[in-house]
Amino acid sequence: QVQLVESGGGLVQAGGSLRLSCAASGGTFSNYVMGWFRQAPGKEREFVAAISRSGRSTYYPNSVKGRFTISRDNAKNTVYLQMNSLKPEDTAVYYCAADVSNTLTGSDSARYTYWGQGTQVTVSS
Repeated sequence: QVQLVESGGGLVQAGGSLRLSCAASGGTFSNYVMGWFRQAPGKEREFVAAISRSGRSTYYPNSVKGRFTISRDNAKNTVYLQMNSLKPEDTAVYYCAADVSNTLTGSDSARYTYWGQGTQVTVSS
């Protein structure tokens, strides 16, 4: 029903910035809580950010708070992740996800029904 396609990943030096995009199709984008997760090789998938349906509320773990910003443009069916002050430990495949069943933001991956294919972010030291 819902398809998500991430873009914007790449190689960046420590301290640099990247902006990821996730384009959604199918369903009604403005009805979904949206989230970003990441997964490094051999590691569990980790919550990065979430945004409410209207975009008025956001939620971040301490590991990225103050460095990353999630936003959405419901007119364009797109969610973004602006990543500043990148560190080597941010290296991972980044996934966007849609939660079609909740109205509040959350960090539990089980809440998210649809997932994109991911985009690689590599931060060199």
